Amino acid sequence: MWKETVDYLTVDLLGLTGRVNDAVNFFIYDTIKIWFLLITIIFVVSYLRTHFNTEYVRAYLQGKSLIFGNVLAALFGIITPFCSCSAVPLFLGFIQARIPIGVTFSFLISSPMNNEIAIALLFGIFGWKVTVIYIGFGLLVAVVGGYIIGKMNMEKYILLDVKPMDGELEMIQIKMTFQQRAREAWDYSKDIFTKIWIYVLIGVGIGAFIHGYIPAEFIASWAGAGNPFAVPIAVLMGIPMYSNAAGVMPLVEVLTSKGMMLGTALSFMMAVTALSLPEAMILKRIIHIRLIAIFFGIVGLGIICIGYIFNFIF
Repeated sequence: MWKETVDYLTVDLLGLTGRVNDAVNFFIYDTIKIWFLLITIIFVVSYLRTHFNTEYVRAYLQGKSLIFGNVLAALFGIITPFCSCSAVPLFLGFIQARIPIGVTFSFLISSPMNNEIAIALLFGIFGWKVTVIYIGFGLLVAVVGGYIIGKMNMEKYILLDVKPMDGELEMIQIKMTFQQRAREAWDYSKDIFTKIWIYVLIGVGIGAFIHGYIPAEFIASWAGAGNPFAVPIAVLMGIPMYSNAAGVMPLVEVLTSKGMMLGTALSFMMAVTALSLPEAMILKRIIHIRLIAIFFGIVGLGIICIGYIFNFIF
């Protein structure tokens, strides 16, 4: 119904044709679709999140080690709608709580790459199969990457003076009524939406321009199946950029429609969201540059592998 309404608006009412109609139609339709999905899914996940708080998670993770803690931290990243830089404060809190460093990195990898915003957009654009596979591989990178860093004994590269804690963190449960949870979830959803709606407009706007004016042959020539190095090139291109899933996902949709292979496009998105130069600059105040390089290297390699696997599957 949305598509027919937008077609009526751009063609019948505005009288647009050709490339202009393609670009404007894409912009209006995708903006409405993405905004609706964001509000709906963020609200649902925010409601579920009201059943526990960050201190509870930190307390539960304390003392957990090896693969179990990595899995829990990676799963926790799914319900935290952070970009790579916004995830750093909670990452810092985990370090101060003396949670194993490998576990903290599993969260830092998972949060910007697997959060509900990315899931909502992936589901709306590519369907549930691609979304489920993406989540699975994203969690795998977070778990394995954090586990490897943990086994490398990188604690000496933490630049902060982490003081011993007085006692254990308390596992504080949150007791609220259904109405209170719904209100808090709605307020939180509005807060998140007001922060990212402009990124949706920018991303969809760029995507609309590419959709209407950039020939499919141009994109397919360097990022299609014929270029075996398309995935690492996409990852290297994505690292200097800084955005969240809401801003980059519309570009992924357009790039794939223009001939870029799905794995290549998703690798680009994952590099933009999970790895960024601003994130590295912030982390430099917390951990040594060597650990940052190891972190970027492990995650970058994992993203490249996922890109090739997606290209092979789809």
